[in-house]
Amino acid sequence: MTGKRIVNAYKTVEKNQAYALKDAVKIVKENATAKFDETIDLAINLGVDPKHADQMIRGVCALPHGNGKKIRVAVLAQGEKADEAKAAGADIVGAESLIDSILAGKIDFDRCIATPDMMGMAGKVARVLGPKGLMPNPKLGTVTTDVATAVKKAKAGEVQYRVEKNGIVHAGVAKASFSEDQIYDNVKAFVDAIMKAKPQTLKGTYMKKISLSSTMGVGVKVDLNQL
Repeated sequence: MTGKRIVNAYKTVEKNQAYALKDAVKIVKENATAKFDETIDLAINLGVDPKHADQMIRGVCALPHGNGKKIRVAVLAQGEKADEAKAAGADIVGAESLIDSILAGKIDFDRCIATPDMMGMAGKVARVLGPKGLMPNPKLGTVTTDVATAVKKAKAGEVQYRVEKNGIVHAGVAKASFSEDQIYDNVKAFVDAIMKAKPQTLKGTYMKKISLSSTMGVGVKVDLNQL
């Protein structure tokens, strides 16, 4: 059945055609017919070399409609800041106990936030969290004294992004159950965020190709000239 569904989906997409974003969204949503709520994925090919520090594209993007994913948030904090994190809806809050749990291999969260005074302690788990993209980072807003706002943003569907070594940025920006307008708004917001992250020293083409797909669906090229 899956094979037949994919074959039928390909019939709706011209292989070498780049579609206006609204049309691409419509095609991807209509072909997201799996028995679960598929994630709408965005892939952007950039003309950057991440080996150069000034071309490491990384940051966060607040999506207008969230990404439809339930984010579990852990906060490294103590005292008053720990109380603020709990009140804001953090799933896990702790200091030494959280560090010990992470070192034991228990990572039951999708985002880790820390107060600045906890970064010395957080260094103990850098080798564990770093490769998973979970290490608190000031540039991503996950090292902050305003833990309540950071927790609320994460819970609201704020997406972190980081260019891969092949120059591609991937992000799950919506769910197939979202309306076409909601998907469009989220994709546009993410693309705008990547555009704003363009290195000032970069020469040549920055944004080379954009494609949109669902978890089980086909990829649809987006026309860059119409964005």
